[in-house]
Formats: sequence, C-alpha cells, structure tokens
Amino acid sequence: MIIDAHHHLWRYDPAQYDWIGPEMSAIARDFGPGDLVATMIANGVDYSVAVQARQSEAETRWLMELARTEARIAGVVGWVDLEADDLDARLNAYAGEPKLTGFRHVLQGEPDDAHVLRPDFMRGLETLARRGYRYDVLVFERQLPGVVRMMERLPELPCVIDHIAKPDMSPTPSAHWTDHMRAIAANSAACCKLSGMVTEADWSDWSYDTFAPYLDVLFHAFGPERLMFGSDWPVCLVAGSYARVKSVVAQFIDTHCPDDAAAIWGGTAQRFYGLDVSPSL
Repeated sequence: MIIDAHHHLWRYDPAQYDWIGPEMSAIARDFGPGDLVATMIANGVDYSVAVQARQSEAETRWLMELARTEARIAGVVGWVDLEADDLDARLNAYAGEPKLTGFRHVLQGEPDDAHVLRPDFMRGLETLARRGYRYDVLVFERQLPGVVRMMERLPELPCVIDHIAKPDMSPTPSAHWTDHMRAIAANSAACCKLSGMVTEADWSDWSYDTFAPYLDVLFHAFGPERLMFGSDWPVCLVAGSYARVKSVVAQFIDTHCPDDAAAIWGGTAQRFYGLDVSPSL
C-alpha cells in the first residue's frame, strides 16, 4: 500500500495563490480530486493526505468536504489560527471530522524566524497536543533552531518536518541543517517527509545524486520507521513529473532499506496521522 503523505488541491485564484509566480505557470490552474485520482492511479498510489496551501479556514472546510466524498483522500492537514483566543471553540467546530488529522501554519513565510516560539503560537501548539492533533512543520533551514526548541518544550506534540526543512541543496549538507535535523530526530515523536526536494533544487538540472547526501543524513537520523513519502503534487510539477519525484524515493529505498519499504511508502504516514485505510479500496 502506498500513501502520498503530502499533496495539495486548489481552485486557482491569482490573488489568493500569489506565491505561484510567472515561472510556475505550469500549476497556475485548478487542481481538483479528478486530477488527483488520475495521477494516483497512474502512479500506483492508493491513498493520500491533502495539505493546506492557503491560510484559510474556508480552505480547510473545502478540503474536508472533498475528503468526505473521495475515499482516496485518507487525511487532511488544515489551517487554523493557532494564535486565536478562541482556538478551542474553532477546533470544536471540527469535531466529528475523522479525516482532519492535523494542522499546518506557513512558518516559512513569517518574518520572525523564531515565530514558532512566540507565546501565543506555543499556546496554540499546546492546544493541538492536548486535543490529539498532529502538526506539520513548514520551515526553511534557517528556522530550524526555533523548531528544535519548540519540540524540546512540547515533546508530546507529534510533529512532522515537511520537505526535509528546505535546505539550500548545496552538494554537501550544511552542518547547520545536519545538526538540527539530528536534534529533531532525537524526539521520538518527530517524523520527516521525503517531499518537496525537487523544488528546492535547480528545476532543470537535478538527479537522485542531488538529494542522496541529504537522504543519507535523514535515514541515519530518523530511520525508515519515521520517514514518509510525499509528492508535493502539484507544486512538484514545476520541476518534474509525479513519476520522477516518486522515483527519487524509490531509489533511496532500494539503496538504504529495501526491507523497510512498506514503512516509507505508507506505514509511517498511516501510523503518524492515524489514517483509517484498508489494503485495497
């Protein structure tokens, strides 16, 4: 069973998705469940986790509506204002939504690299932990020190690092990225998505070897039982096809841990997000 632990869906609007610049024209259109299912079937993927692409509770509700009618969407990572005074009431509105497994905030876009440590934000994360939600961490490499400190303060919050924390993809991983990813991995509740790598590299000139040094660090830090495959579709399309992105993870598994393929392809995501999935649809 293969689970894509990270993809997006959207009804494209240039104002609301202003991060899609002219160089990303390939994804400046709608991507809905029909596009998703066709792509999954073509690539042998069984289930998926839809992740927020816009900081809007309206989008969260829309993703949940899609998940109710599309069996292949096994989970939703939405957005909610974690700094809101009425956060508990907002989360109460989502009671009875079993596919809403967690939340994400676009920390990479915050001007303060330590935004994750702000008292109101930490209070919101504490609320997620108390209520049994997971948290997707979207940051750049430079923001990792704050993430490490957050996890030290909230070891009970299940966290997953999106897009391997967006390193600069130099030929050799920096000590800064390596040391902080190892520190995060020391928390047994932390996982990491093998996703979003191709868009951090040169879009027109990358291969498996571009990512191999980073994947080696992650394998030894997290182990296969805390790594999960994510396509970051359709964002990945600006740098490569779904099949080509998936082939990077396939080569990593063949190189490092062929006997643990099931964990990375789906087992880790199923366990981390608590997905209710069956071997066959």
